Amino acid sequence: MAMFRRSPKSPSALRRRQQEIEQREAELREKVQKLERVVTRAPQSAQDTSSGQKRGIKDGTGDQQLHVSVALEDRNYFHKSGSRRRPRSLRKERRQGRMVFLLLVVALGAAVVWLMSHLHF
Repeated sequence: MAMFRRSPKSPSALRRRQQEIEQREAELREKVQKLERVVTRAPQSAQDTSSGQKRGIKDGTGDQQLHVSVALEDRNYFHKSGSRRRPRSLRKERRQGRMVFLLLVVALGAAVVWLMSHLHF
């Protein structure tokens, strides 16, 4: 009975792969730290810009653009002050969504059949 031996290249390939993974992890850690620093500085810079905007408006030298947030408000995030109950089931909405989707698919199919019959491909 012969014993199978691994090729000597196998550990070096494995070791090379591990080094690549470690290098990638180090790069990702650096990116995470950099982003964390940006996030921690963000509230400070937001306060600085808001105070600068207020001064510009008071002085009459502020730009004419409106300063509005483009972020949409999420009801689940912003309105948590009320109840602590379980979120309701979305079965009805899912069923309605499926029905609308099927209706649209049928309408698309009918439009394709009508076009095929009238344009004579």
